[in-house]
Amino acid sequence: MARAGLTAGRVTEAAAELADEVGFDNITVSALARRFGVADASLYSHVKNLKDLRVRVAILAARDLADRLADATAGRAGKESLAGFASAWREFARTRPGRYQATQMPLDAAVVAESAGHLRIMSITYAHLSAYGLPEPDLTDAIRLLRSTYQGFFSLEAGAGFNHPRDLQDTWTKILDVLDVALRHWPSNPQGNDHESPH
Repeated sequence: MARAGLTAGRVTEAAAELADEVGFDNITVSALARRFGVADASLYSHVKNLKDLRVRVAILAARDLADRLADATAGRAGKESLAGFASAWREFARTRPGRYQATQMPLDAAVVAESAGHLRIMSITYAHLSAYGLPEPDLTDAIRLLRSTYQGFFSLEAGAGFNHPRDLQDTWTKILDVLDVALRHWPSNPQGNDHESPH
């Protein structure tokens, strides 16, 4: 019998908190049950299994990140929007490391289609670059550049991988300057040369 007061939402929020403490990959139903002081079986009344729990955390985390990105880009355009978006994402990765890991979890397309947070993140990602006027497929290429740059920086920062005495915030600011220049001077493919020549 499920313990009174437990809900799927409460269990998911507790799992997200646990993820921030021990890492998203390290959350388990047993560890979460201990946090509530209940048997594992009590949680299975609210989540199907460990995968279901992690998917729920990923959906919650995406909603949280989307709210932050929306606030950081509201009323901004161009470089200001780029800096707001990137810095909000970085702050989320720093202060909510487990939830950030959860947003990187591969999900079934059907799950993403029902996740308001994931859909908002995608929408905000494209919208905050609109001032640069990039057509497809350049826009997608640009988003991949930004994502890989941010992911690399966040990973190195979290793992204390930057050992040079250069101030890290100064480096971050310079990176955003460089990305802004790259976006404003994005090389376009000559007409008809989107694919490699077979010759």
